[in-house]
Amino acid sequence: MVLTRSYKHSIAERAQRDPEFAQALLDEAATSFLNGEPEIARIILRDLINATVGFEELARETERPSKSLHRMLSAKGNPSMDNLAKIFSVIRATLGVDMQVHAVPVN
Repeated sequence: MVLTRSYKHSIAERAQRDPEFAQALLDEAATSFLNGEPEIARIILRDLINATVGFEELARETERPSKSLHRMLSAKGNPSMDNLAKIFSVIRATLGVDMQVHAVPVN
């Protein structure tokens, strides 16, 4: 089977038309970070930013250069906690959601 388009286009289109899907991406990114999978979290955040706020607007709202944000959220990026907090804040505001974290027992 031949791919006819990038999965990133499909993700972007769905996130733009389906707010619950965009919210699920945000939840998955946060969960991945908290569970020790920062590379996956950064990739999900990149896709979500591209589908919603965009890197130029994110740069303006976080007062960080767009290129720096791209590097931070690359597979090998290393954003600081302050930068992550700002990024999550902008995405939350864009999606109109809040986040809550709950610890659960390990089985």
